[in-house]
Amino acid sequence: MMDSAGGYALGHMTFDTFMPTGGGMSLAKQKNLRLAYDTAWRFAQEPTGWLLFKGGFGAGKTHLAAAIANYRLQNGQPALFIVVPDLLDYLRATYSPHSAVTYDERFEALRGAPLLLLDDFGAHSATPWAQEKLFQLLNFRYNAQLPTVITTNQELEEIDLRLRSRLADVTLCQIITITAPDFRQSGPNRLESELSELDLHFDQRFENFDLRRDTLDREGRDALGAAFETCKHYAQFPEGWLVLVGEYGCGKTHLASAIANYRGELGDTVLFIVVPDLLDHLRATFNPNSAVTYDRRFEEIRKAPFLVLDDLGTESATPWAKEKLFQLINYRYAANLPTVFTTSLKINQIEPRIRSRMADARRCTIIDDFAPSYRGEIQAVNGERKRRPKK
Repeated sequence: MMDSAGGYALGHMTFDTFMPTGGGMSLAKQKNLRLAYDTAWRFAQEPTGWLLFKGGFGAGKTHLAAAIANYRLQNGQPALFIVVPDLLDYLRATYSPHSAVTYDERFEALRGAPLLLLDDFGAHSATPWAQEKLFQLLNFRYNAQLPTVITTNQELEEIDLRLRSRLADVTLCQIITITAPDFRQSGPNRLESELSELDLHFDQRFENFDLRRDTLDREGRDALGAAFETCKHYAQFPEGWLVLVGEYGCGKTHLASAIANYRGELGDTVLFIVVPDLLDHLRATFNPNSAVTYDRRFEEIRKAPFLVLDDLGTESATPWAKEKLFQLINYRYAANLPTVFTTSLKINQIEPRIRSRMADARRCTIIDDFAPSYRGEIQAVNGERKRRPKK
């Protein structure tokens, strides 16, 4: 906790130590981070209303909130900074018969603080008691219009409806979504280096996709050409979902990779992963030696700004695997996040709960059986019959 007495653990998190241009990020992400920095700086000068920082793990939300608190404290102004799970523990501790502070005293100090900064909102255990205490706290500050800063990696749709309505009040609350990747990982492509397999497909682009004009009949060429143009359009304007259905070797992974490479070159954070590998990454977090928690890994995947799930349907169809995939895909459906799927299954063979989301034509475009397999195709080269290399 921070207060005007000083002696806090985040004293090094100041505006001077924050990197508003990031490192190795696209221009769009640098501009986004600069906006967050400038907004925090202005709020520190004159804290009025509420400020909500949303974003993934390690995006800089806590640093900016702490920088605001540090600036106020260094200028002799009160500020109270606390991680939300710790806040609830502080309140619970007052029920101990040995507590030197009553619940009412501690709760009043929190809700009436001249400037309150709540870090990691949503990381707490969402018990009815916890939800009620947080609502009482924030509802008081909302009605009193007391300056408040909140950081969260949740989407607004995941927050309790009563609190969401207060956060959505544009007359009081400013929401800044930080799109920067995790600063605590090394390298320019932090998220990609952890999970994404896109580097294995770096050479699969629209420019070198074979439209097979010499080997397909006219109907086949037209179908493949239409699929190709649909994928190019989606790469330029990625809204909703795109599902590529076809037999092994038909070119669907190449097209998905071309989309992902196109978005990556524009600066998007792209996660390209084969579905069985995705589940292996989740299982690996249960290892006691894992440096990453399950919750963090799952959040990285389900909230990826642009996600490609390759080879859906080749995973082991255990109840656990089905449930995790549904949770991930259902979240992206509800949030309408850009997602590309490839699968060799017929649509009616896909797990029913996932299939029902794909059937929503408002959110999803399905390209089905757009080409036969490349593999085993015979072509004439210099008068000889030669087997085309595998793609």
